Amino acid sequence: MPSVAASTGNLRTRFNAPLPTTNKNPTARLPNPHHYKPGLTPKPSPLRPHCLARERLRKWLPHGTQTPQSDNSPCRNNGFIPSDEQLERILEVVCASWAQSTKETYGAGLLVFHVYCDSLNIPEEQRCPISRNLLLAFLSSCAGSYSGAALANYAAALRAWHLLHGRLWLIPAKELKAVLDGAATLTPTPSKRSKRIPFTPDIISRIHAQLNHNEPLDAAFFACITTTFYAVARLGEFTVPSIAQFQADPTKFISRNCISNAVDRNDLPVTKFHIPATKMSPTNGEDAYWAAQEGLSDPKTALENHLRVNPAGAKDHLFAWKHPKGLRPLSRSEFLKKLTAVASAARLPDLKGHSLRIGGTLEYLLRGVPFDVVKSMGRWSGDAFTLYLREHAVVIAPYIQASPVLEPFTRRTIQVPPVR
Repeated sequence: MPSVAASTGNLRTRFNAPLPTTNKNPTARLPNPHHYKPGLTPKPSPLRPHCLARERLRKWLPHGTQTPQSDNSPCRNNGFIPSDEQLERILEVVCASWAQSTKETYGAGLLVFHVYCDSLNIPEEQRCPISRNLLLAFLSSCAGSYSGAALANYAAALRAWHLLHGRLWLIPAKELKAVLDGAATLTPTPSKRSKRIPFTPDIISRIHAQLNHNEPLDAAFFACITTTFYAVARLGEFTVPSIAQFQADPTKFISRNCISNAVDRNDLPVTKFHIPATKMSPTNGEDAYWAAQEGLSDPKTALENHLRVNPAGAKDHLFAWKHPKGLRPLSRSEFLKKLTAVASAARLPDLKGHSLRIGGTLEYLLRGVPFDVVKSMGRWSGDAFTLYLREHAVVIAPYIQASPVLEPFTRRTIQVPPVR
């Protein structure tokens, strides 16, 4: 039987294990924070250092955070007072649950909130925990200037900030929903997005005709379009936000060793892509899939051509291409720049990155693929994708005809509950 001391020693090794660093390449140069925009500059405060937007959730501190030993500290719980090291670890662990894009959005919300409080000379101790009156006054003051979606993100940012720093969130959900719904109806016209035109296989084929598929960037660009479209993925899952962010931690982005092939019991082939970090799963990542298609939009042909034109190592980015200065990952900005140029040359409508996911969703729905299968393919956590049914009449059209076009298909795939 092992001794108590030995058992205790073994037990201790299970606590405070080194956490994976968020910067796997410490020699890479991280971006510097931009200057604040005119009208969105907070008053100088030791609680709010100038930092990257994605760092504000963690580095911008509520009043009283620096003195965890005080009796009224939010960190005190039944007499336990975490050390500075424990508090730092708590922040690191909780903050890891948000994707980087979410942290940036929340950071923007924190900035707007504190600028608002500065304009009214709201004391620091009244900003967190925030009262219902202050939150409703803040959101109401923003209505008419910001979109409803932006204000919803700002409210979520404040709630996340409270959670991260151990402060109570005292806002009733019904009251918050009411003011957010009201703000959405007052969204100014310039803040409302125009309806995004979805990609289609025909549009992708017209893009194909504008490209030189032996050119490195063109080959990578077209392979990225077809893979994102048929995998019903987000563009950001197959591109990088910037070269610097990729260099800081390449393991967060899809690489060439993230591709695998599988077949089902009928020997039907499927290509799987493991995306190491996604918006909904920043730690474990998610899988996306496509199968070979007919015509010029076939993702299999496009990917094979890209890998031929742009050879690279297994750990290099999936859509890395041969730039004149060396191999580099395909960035979102480079992709959108190319898309704008090609769309203009082909006289196509204004296409956006998110139009790929919308288009892939619509394409499968129009083929009669069941809604739950499309939802699974697109990795939708809720029913947001059903907005496409209401916004695009072409999807619902086959189901509402006097003799529904898809009636034989739906009869086989939809199970109707028995009459009781």
